[in-house]
Amino acid sequence: MLARMAIGSFVSAGRSLSDAMARVALAEELGYDAAYVTHIAGRDSLTLLAAYAAATARIGLGTGVVPIYTRTPATMAMTAATLHEQSGGRLRLGLGVSHRGVVEAWYGQTIDKPVAEMREYVAILRAILAGEPPPAGEKWQTSFALSGIGPYPDLPIYVAALSPAMLRLAGEIADGAMLWLCNPEYIRAVVVPELHAGRERAGKTMDGFEVVAAVPSAVVEDPGTAFASMRRDLLTYFGLPFYRAMLERSGFGEDIAAYDEAAARGDGEAMQAAISERFLRALCAIGSPEEVRAGVARYDEAGANAPCVGPIARTDFEGTLRAAAPAPG
Repeated sequence: MLARMAIGSFVSAGRSLSDAMARVALAEELGYDAAYVTHIAGRDSLTLLAAYAAATARIGLGTGVVPIYTRTPATMAMTAATLHEQSGGRLRLGLGVSHRGVVEAWYGQTIDKPVAEMREYVAILRAILAGEPPPAGEKWQTSFALSGIGPYPDLPIYVAALSPAMLRLAGEIADGAMLWLCNPEYIRAVVVPELHAGRERAGKTMDGFEVVAAVPSAVVEDPGTAFASMRRDLLTYFGLPFYRAMLERSGFGEDIAAYDEAAARGDGEAMQAAISERFLRALCAIGSPEEVRAGVARYDEAGANAPCVGPIARTDFEGTLRAAAPAPG
């Protein structure tokens, strides 16, 4: 078993809500610190957490992450306060900006100044949750106040970050940072120093600040099967500007270039093949139970003090949860 650290899990709903609820109950039974859900195009993440809250009693529950453009600060505050109350104070509200194409095509909103807009959104949200008058904003204007619930001034807010500027902001204004596709070397070289800079800017230390990193994990006899699943699932991310910039900073510019060449030819198989085994081995925790545990531990050693075991399609996620479970005590 791993030495005790705050290991979390990503438990997506998949096709079966009842199966997902059973998995989050298993994660709680195994001693995981938290269960996070993504927010894509299926079940609403915060509503899903309400179902998870009903199926559990102890485990932390978080969004990893909900885009700020899907709800106004007032609506987000109402939803978060309700869920925090329902879960007995277990909510960890992970917020992100998503991507321009998604925000515009799905939600009819615009991302204009992502760092400034995240700063403004969190300031308004924190004020509402604390029972204080919300500050004036440029993107969002509201005089909303919670009534009959709260206040919740200490409800933890985490900010998803990839770039140095957003990482500094997360360190400055949030209670934690949420990472996806950030491998341990990027965490060590870029994430941790920028978070420290943000904390220093706010006159704070890193004490109590969580760095949540999703770690795609799978106990498998043949790593190639998991690598193939990951290549299919990562195709979208290799086409998104925010992730592309981070991947190039991570030293995988050759993967991006090969992907672009294949995309220009319309060659889907070559696009998948462009995602190198070197990249996948750096990102994932795949192989024997011992290799999975070691892969998760790499993140903790790099400075992500709350690594989260995440599922890989077409692998046994329950078995992986059991293999990577935190040591008791």
